[in-house]
Amino acid sequence: MAALPPNPVPVAYQGGTPAVPVWLNKGDNAWQMISATLVGLQSVPGLVILYGSIVKKKWAVNSAFMALYAFAAVVLCWVIWGYKMSFGHKLLPFWGKAGPALGQKYLVNQALLPATTQFYDDGRVETAMVTPFYPMASMVWFQCVFAGITLVILAGSVLGRMSFKAWMAFVPLWLTFCYTVGAFSLWGGGFLFHWGVMDYSGGYVIHLSSGIAGFTAAYWVGPRSKKDRERFPPNNVLLMLAGAGLLWMGWAGFNGGDPYSANVDSSMAVLNTNICAATSLLVWTWLDVIFFKKPSVIGAVQGMITGLVSITPGAGLVQGWAAIVFGILSGSVPWFTMMIVHKRWSLLQHIDDTLGVFHTHAIAGFLGGVLTGLFAEPQLCAMFLPVVNSKGGVYGGSGGIQILKQLAGGAFIIGWNLVVTSIICVAINLIVPLRMTEEQLMIGDDAVHGEEAYALWGDGEKYDSTRHGQYTDDTSHNKASIGATQVV
Repeated sequence: MAALPPNPVPVAYQGGTPAVPVWLNKGDNAWQMISATLVGLQSVPGLVILYGSIVKKKWAVNSAFMALYAFAAVVLCWVIWGYKMSFGHKLLPFWGKAGPALGQKYLVNQALLPATTQFYDDGRVETAMVTPFYPMASMVWFQCVFAGITLVILAGSVLGRMSFKAWMAFVPLWLTFCYTVGAFSLWGGGFLFHWGVMDYSGGYVIHLSSGIAGFTAAYWVGPRSKKDRERFPPNNVLLMLAGAGLLWMGWAGFNGGDPYSANVDSSMAVLNTNICAATSLLVWTWLDVIFFKKPSVIGAVQGMITGLVSITPGAGLVQGWAAIVFGILSGSVPWFTMMIVHKRWSLLQHIDDTLGVFHTHAIAGFLGGVLTGLFAEPQLCAMFLPVVNSKGGVYGGSGGIQILKQLAGGAFIIGWNLVVTSIICVAINLIVPLRMTEEQLMIGDDAVHGEEAYALWGDGEKYDSTRHGQYTDDTSHNKASIGATQVV
C-alpha cells in the first residue's frame, strides 16, 4: 500500500501566496502590530485608569469615560476619512486627500506613503517613497492609535467641567482639522517633512499639538468650579500609578514602532526612551525634595511623562548620553514652568488646565524638538530621515540650520492649533454649551452619567449627612487628611 503524501503546509504559511506575499517581512509586521497594541494600551486602559484615578472622586467616571469615548470615536473617523488625510496623496502642502481606508484591495497591499518621495532641487530622487514591508492594514492601525492617544491627552486639559456632548462633537472636528494637518505636514509627506523638520515619533504631531490645543480649549470651556480648583485630590494614588506604568511601558511601541521596521534604530529608540524617562522622573523628584521638602508621587509621574514626551521627537536620532541630557532638562524645565512660572503668571492661572497638559506635553514636546535639532546624530539620522546629511547643531556644519527648522516647525504647530481649536470651540458652543451646568459641576458623575466610581454608602444609597457625617470631596473630613492627597 502506497504511503500517504505528507500534509501540505497551510496556505497561511506559504511564501508567495496571497497570505504571505513576497514583500512581507513577518518580523516587521509582527513588531508593528505589537507596537500598535502597546500604544493602544497606553490609552485603553492606561490613560483611562490614570485619568479616572488622578481626579477627585466625583469626576472619576466622567474623566475615564472622556478618554474611552475619544479613543473609540477616533478609530471610526480614522478609517473613514482621517488616515488618508494624514498619509494619503497630497491635497495641499499640509493636508492629504480624504478617503476611506476600509476596502480589502487597499488594506492587503503593501503599505506605502505616496507623498513621501524626497527629491533634490534638480528633480532627482533623494530618498525613495516610504514602503514598509507589511500590509496597509498594519500601517492604518498603527497610525490610528497615535491619533487616538492625542485626543486622550488633550482631554486632560478640560476634565471636570467640559460638557460630554460638546466633547462628542469636539473629537471628530479636532481630529479632522488639526491632527491630520500636523500628521501630514511632518510625517505623511507634507512641507515640513520635505523641509527636514525632525519629529521621530510625535513630539510635535502629538504632544505639542495636544498641549496647545488642550490649553486653548480650556480657555474657551472655562475653569472648574471654585471648590474643585481649590481642592482636587486624586481618589486613588495607587491605581494612578498603575495607569502611569502602562503609559511608560507602552512607550516602547510609541517610539520603537516609528522606524516602520524591527531594525537597529527601533532598538536605539526604545533604550533612549527609558533612559530619558528614568532620568526625568528622578530629577523632578529631587527638585520636589530640595524646594518643597517632600517627594511627591504625582510629581514623579509628571516627571516620568515629561521625560517620555521630550525624548519622543529624537528617540531614534540621538545617542544614549544625549538621552540623559534630555531627561535632565525635561525633569527641570517643565517643573520650573509648572511650579514657579505658573504661580506667577496671571494668564496661566486664569486658564484652568486640569492636569497641566500644557506643561507636561506642550512645553516638554517643544523642548524635545529643539533638543533634537541640537543633538541628532548624523548616522542615526541617515537611518530614518528623508533629507540626506541631516544632523544636529552639535555636529557642526549645516547642523545649526536644523535648530531653526525645529523652531519653525514647532511655531507652525502652535499657531495652527491655537487658531483652529478656537474656531472649533466657538462653533460647537453655538450648538451645544461647552461647559456643564452649575448643578452638574456641583454634583459630578452622578448628575452627568447617573453613575459613581465607588459605592461608598452602599448599593445605590445616596449621601445622608445625618447618617454618614462626611462627604467625599467637597467638605472637611472628620479625620485629618494624610498622605499624598494632603498636598495636592
